[in-house]
Amino acid sequence: MTQRTDYGTAFITGGGSGIGRASALRLAALGARVAVTDLRFEAAENVAREITAQGGTALALALDVADAAALPDTVAKAEDEVGPIDILVNSAGLILVEPLLDFAPETWSKVMEVNVTGTFRVSQHIARGMAARGYGRIVNIASISGLRAGVGRTAYGTSKAAILGLTRQFALELGARGITTNAIAPGVIETPMTLEAYSAETWRRVLEMVPTRRRGQPEDIAEAVAYLASPAASYVNGEVLTVDGGYMASGMTQTGSLQA
Repeated sequence: MTQRTDYGTAFITGGGSGIGRASALRLAALGARVAVTDLRFEAAENVAREITAQGGTALALALDVADAAALPDTVAKAEDEVGPIDILVNSAGLILVEPLLDFAPETWSKVMEVNVTGTFRVSQHIARGMAARGYGRIVNIASISGLRAGVGRTAYGTSKAAILGLTRQFALELGARGITTNAIAPGVIETPMTLEAYSAETWRRVLEMVPTRRRGQPEDIAEAVAYLASPAASYVNGEVLTVDGGYMASGMTQTGSLQA
């Protein structure tokens, strides 16, 4: 069987900022035609303009992954304008933080609807077309919060752990159809969301636990996306790639001494 070498068409949720934006730009630079989707159309449009200004092909679309009714038409428009989808990057996500004992049911539902049900819904719908064509790459953006607990992240951490489960399930059931499904678990990444949420002191404490001693950038994750979305990653399936500067490996706060 001839190994394909091109990236084809990519469909990115949450593509208007942060990791989604960086992934869209990187895949476009590698030759992919990119459907950039986001809850905020203006954000998606700005990214699509960046891509076209650099000579790439991109389409901006509004998409709320929690809106099941809107998904089929959005995917159909993407495929009509930029081609059948070869790559899906699930980057849309929601984080709402509350103390465990005060965690509101409606907060839980909102996070799960976007992060878990949204990922499942978009993946299932697009995977049907991939299966019919015998090729596909699904890359889910999870989090180290799905691998270890964090205060206030009852819903967010659980949702990201669920995404890891979905990743393995899709990998198992779709691998024979030419579709690989993998997840990336980013560490603390400098995005508009984290810049707004974290104080200077929070960043300082976080970096004490990162052996590389720097903030992760969206582009760090985009490089991992580019590999897992590539034809070269055809034998990587059901994996979770942690991109966190060594945070998960550190085991304890790195203070430069052995004092407790």
